[in-house]
Amino acid sequence: MIQECKKCLLYESAEGDILNDIKEKIAKLPEKDKVSETVYQNRLEFCKNCDNLISGVCMKCGCYVEFRAAFKKQKCPDVKGRKW
Repeated sequence: MIQECKKCLLYESAEGDILNDIKEKIAKLPEKDKVSETVYQNRLEFCKNCDNLISGVCMKCGCYVEFRAAFKKQKCPDVKGRKW
């Protein structure tokens, strides 16, 4: 039986096709719209430790956190417990 990884990001849960698509979209973003790699990794660490993360998807907004975390203008969607 395959278990759903509740605290995994896409790169950890073998969702290669989706992750590759997200990486391609992030690469096409203008640099002015993206956070630095350090900020990106910090955001993903917060997401990874959040109870609202299930298989790379934020249950607060339904987005793939590895995509949302790349944008400067985005914030953690958990209004009451915002991490970034």
